[in-house]
Amino acid sequence: MPTTVRSHAKINLGLGIGAPRADGFHALSTVYQTLEVHDRVRVTAERAEATKIQLSSNDRRVPTDHRNTAWKMAEFALESLRIHADVHIHIEKQLPVQGGLGAGSANAVAALVGLEAELGISPEAFPDWPAQRLHLAARVGSDVPLFLIGGAILGLDRGQSVFPLPDLPPIWTVIATPAVGVSTPQAFRDWDELCAQEGLTESASADKLNELSRAYAACFAGVEAPNEAGYEAQSGSSGVLAVGGDLAGPQVSALVRTGIANDFERVVFPQHPLLSEIKRTLAASGTPEAALYASLSGSGSALFGLYRGERDAEAARHRLRELGVESFVTRTLPRAPYWRSMILLQD
Repeated sequence: MPTTVRSHAKINLGLGIGAPRADGFHALSTVYQTLEVHDRVRVTAERAEATKIQLSSNDRRVPTDHRNTAWKMAEFALESLRIHADVHIHIEKQLPVQGGLGAGSANAVAALVGLEAELGISPEAFPDWPAQRLHLAARVGSDVPLFLIGGAILGLDRGQSVFPLPDLPPIWTVIATPAVGVSTPQAFRDWDELCAQEGLTESASADKLNELSRAYAACFAGVEAPNEAGYEAQSGSSGVLAVGGDLAGPQVSALVRTGIANDFERVVFPQHPLLSEIKRTLAASGTPEAALYASLSGSGSALFGLYRGERDAEAARHRLRELGVESFVTRTLPRAPYWRSMILLQD
């Protein structure tokens, strides 16, 4: 019996990057935030004598073999649990395939949630499973574990070491999706060159990231849990949250005062000037409709703006249309409704 799971996007509210380490990776300090907008992942699975995984999608750009993160997650999970199963995963794409929104990583976790529901995998049956699934998620990708938490999340190390933060209330968000390709490996190479030019060492960047992480933690320490009234309704901007008021409070302003920024902008914007122009368009600084905060997400090419209300978000989308850039409006998604709404349908 198929299980359909919402596969939510994320943005990086801030992204601090360290100098390259000896292992070739980079230390990060970031605040992830899940969004209401989502793909849909349908999973059908039953136990079998031998494991067989099939994957399909409505988008030809999605790999349908072992290269797919959802395939990897299902394969790793079955191996870890020592279960054989016949599995079919269908990914209905609504999010950009690439762009810094974590769509592929979210698909992996949605596939896992569907697989668990189909095969009756639970902490009661497998007591060590909650810790194992985080480990498996990190094997699949650095930004996969965040989707096992949802809401506002502090990401450290390579981004795979994740810690839940107190949730922000739902905030109207505009996501700009320009037709620009940004190579994450190239962005890291450009960052490495910038570090060499500026003499930023691994030790010095570690101090910078530790200070940034403390600032994030201090900012969220005073955040009150959002009122969850209306979260059960399924008639919001993306069918998850109820249609509500303008809920952006002082928490976002406090976050901005920490100096939150995306370090990738320093190397990506010079290579892609249009992205810098899109950020200015989203920000609309000095106007009544100005964004609370605007930034590149991940290494791009998606950018986002956070707004006081739906009217300001729609105004930003209108400005982007005049610039010839596609966009959509959604809201940030706190942890409780993220999990409550994840399983959309279980036939």
